[in-house]
Order: sequence, then structure tokens, then C-alpha cells
Amino acid sequence: MHAMRRRGTRRAVVRAAAWTAAYALGLAVLVPVGAWTWWQRAPHAPGTNANALWARHQWVGETHTDAEYRAFADLLRRARITDVFFHAGPVEADGTVPPAKYRNAAALLAAMRRYAPGVRAQAYLGQIREVDGHGVIDLDDPAVRNRVLATDATFLDVGFDGIHYDFEPVYRDDGAFLDLLTRTRALTRARGRVLSVAVEQKTLWDGVQPVLDAVAPRTGPLHYPPRPTARFLRALADRADQVAIMTYDTELPTRSLVGLHYAAHTRWTLDLIGDRATVFIGVPTYRPVTGWAEDLATALRGVRRGVDGLDAPPTRPYGVGIYADWTTGAADWRAYDRGWPAPG
Repeated sequence: MHAMRRRGTRRAVVRAAAWTAAYALGLAVLVPVGAWTWWQRAPHAPGTNANALWARHQWVGETHTDAEYRAFADLLRRARITDVFFHAGPVEADGTVPPAKYRNAAALLAAMRRYAPGVRAQAYLGQIREVDGHGVIDLDDPAVRNRVLATDATFLDVGFDGIHYDFEPVYRDDGAFLDLLTRTRALTRARGRVLSVAVEQKTLWDGVQPVLDAVAPRTGPLHYPPRPTARFLRALADRADQVAIMTYDTELPTRSLVGLHYAAHTRWTLDLIGDRATVFIGVPTYRPVTGWAEDLATALRGVRRGVDGLDAPPTRPYGVGIYADWTTGAADWRAYDRGWPAPG
């Protein structure tokens, strides 16, 4: 009798394992097929007139000709770029940026005022955060945050229209970073300037984060790159004028899955914070080492499909952020013109 029960138990376990494997296989087939079917429908939403561009350090660090400034301004106008994040750092471990790194900033800003007066030139400042002994800058140190604020003031004195932060990683309970944002926004508002921040895309499931916090080290692969929860993303948006989502590096194998990724994060982000801050959905003009299916055209189509899925448009401006000008060639700008057409 006991032997028969054991055999029955083994059969039940085998059947359960077989059904589980079949179910997983079915999902592995159905998800790509469903994404492909969804991807066939063309987007209806046009592009927008509020878009950003991450720009190379050479603009603030090296001299340029008048013709180069004119050509750059013409490109910005044609692409409907409203904000350029000029790389002005990186920030040193103590929170400062040596003046030699931005020796051409005054000439650049004068050229921007002359040839692209409607475009905000923001100082793009960032660094790798120190976490568990790894990284460069310790933003948990109040003295370091104070020096970052002094650095911000210096760049605003030079004439930048805003401060753009890209400190990584930023975790969902990062009180030090929220404090830095609160104090920076007080500074930029007092000067009539803007504050923008680049963050990773939202988590897929917020409820998983406490589990990861409990079982996985923050420097391990399960945590990096960290994703903001909905609550933390709202907290960021309440402290910044603009939020740029680093939506790229999907590492997905098909264009339909990449497009679905961009559509989902566009819809989620605009639903969450589109009424709180200007949102730029980051799109790549480089080709990742892995995930060959991700390219600019696919990302733009995905963003537009995400906008199509909104119940109502956000009250604040939104658009895409192009990463980055140093990887964007003539063919990429043509793809941008086709994939992100001017509204109306």
C-alpha cells in the first residue's frame, strides 16, 4: 500500500512538472507571438515639440568654430530639441568640477543664445555613486552634497539654463538623493532656471523590491541597475522640473519585444508623473553590444504606441531624449525625422 502511494505521489509530481514545463513553454511562444501581432499596427500619435539631447563633453571643454555652432543650432531647430544636456563633469569625488573641464562653456553659451535662443542649455553633471564600498562619490555625506550644490551655483553663474543630474545608482529609498534634489531645485528656482534628472526605467513589479532588498546585495546583479518604484518616481518628479527616463539597453531579442518595452514604459511613466514634470523618454542612437533588435526607429515607434495607449494626454510637455549626440549620425537623424514626425 505504501509503495503504491509513493508511486502515485511520484506520478503526481511528474505530471505537475510536465504541466509547469508545458505552461512555461507556452508562455515563451505566446508572448513573442502576441508582441509581434501587437507590433504590426502602426502608431497614430505624432512626435512632440519638447525633446532633449545628451551632448558630448567637447562642447564645454574644447573650442569650436562659428560654423560648427551654427550647424549645431540648425540641427536642434530641425529636430525640435528644447533642452540640451551638455556634459560638464564628471563630478569629482569631493563634489567639485575643475574649471579646466569647462573652459569653453562661456563661448558655447554665448553661441547658444545667438543661434539657438529657444533651447535650454543645461549642465549635465553626474558620477558613479559609492555603494557598499564601490563607486566614486558618496552622496550620503552632507559635506559632499554641499559641495555639489556649490558646483551647481558655479555653473548657473557661468550662464547655464539648468542643472541635469545623472548620478548612478539611485535606489528607491535614497533619502540623500532626494535631499540633494530638494535643495538643488530651491537653487535653480531662485535663479529662474530648471532642474532635470536622469533615472532608470520604472520597476516591472514594485512588490518585488522589498524581497530583493532582503535577499540580494545592492551591488549584485539582481539589484543593478536599480529601478525606481512608482512611489519613488513620483517623489523624484515632485522635486524636479524634468525627468529623463533611461529606457534603453533592453537586451531583448526581437523588435516587437523592444517596441513593447518602450510602449509600456512610456505609458506607465506618463500616467505616473506626466502631470507633475516634463518627461523625456530616452531613446538610443547607438547599437548595444547585446540586444541587436534595439535601435532608434524601433524605440520611437514604441514610444508612439505607448502614447496611443494613454487614456488622456499628460498636462505637462513630454517627448524623447536622444542618447546621444556623439553616436548620432546623418542616418540616425533621418530615422528620427521619419519616426518622430512633427505634430499637426
